[in-house]
Amino acid sequence: MSAVDDIFRSYRAPRAVVRAHLARGRSEPRALTFLLAALGVIFVAQWPRLSRLAYLEPDLPMTGLMVGTGLALLAMIPVFYLLALGAHGVARLAGGRGSGYGARLALFWALLAASPLMLLQGLVSGFLGQGLQLSLVNLLIFAAFGLIWGAGIRVAEFDLPAGERG
Repeated sequence: MSAVDDIFRSYRAPRAVVRAHLARGRSEPRALTFLLAALGVIFVAQWPRLSRLAYLEPDLPMTGLMVGTGLALLAMIPVFYLLALGAHGVARLAGGRGSGYGARLALFWALLAASPLMLLQGLVSGFLGQGLQLSLVNLLIFAAFGLIWGAGIRVAEFDLPAGERG
């Protein structure tokens, strides 16, 4: 299936989607592609907020804000790898038998699956600014990401057949 179909399916059956991605076999380039695609969508989602900020603060050029945001997102790549490693370690302590790759795939997929909601967050932030609406959208993103990541970790660490354990 296409990534877009899998993203929509992740809101209904996140475990099945992660299980299907894991069944394709180990592919670090695929996992990194999920992360980079998620960061790309998150970057684009920030444009309305950055535009509002550049309008409200004329001393902050839009180009500078965009470059800074892009570099900050790229700098987060190692943090996401460490977060996946930490999740894998915690799962190991809880009896998980998966691999580090499975933990990375689960995290990176959850980021990509939640990234369309971040487009909504960018619009709300850009058009309405801070307020209850933005807080509700942030809560929705946090819940969706947490549920998808939790389901992915469960599949990657606890639900794998014996032959696929790492």
